Amino acid sequence: MSTDNTITVKFFARLREELDTATLRVEAKPGLTAGQLLHDLAGRGGNWAQLDGAQPVMIAVNQVMTKPEKALQPGDEVAFFPPVTGG
Repeated sequence: MSTDNTITVKFFARLREELDTATLRVEAKPGLTAGQLLHDLAGRGGNWAQLDGAQPVMIAVNQVMTKPEKALQPGDEVAFFPPVTGG
């Protein structure tokens, strides 16, 4: 029986458009947090750098809003999206 040691990462709204990707899979490293994942992805440079920039990014893990300190586990789904504004 094989185990899946990955995390599914999803991007929404302008992030999906600017990064030109909706979903990717990353290795679930021990001790990885949602904030560290965001920082690691920003390290790719180019448009990815905005993930660690001045504009805030909201985080949900398994469809529940969370803070960057949230520890991630294999099989988790992490979603990143810009804050939603409305009127």
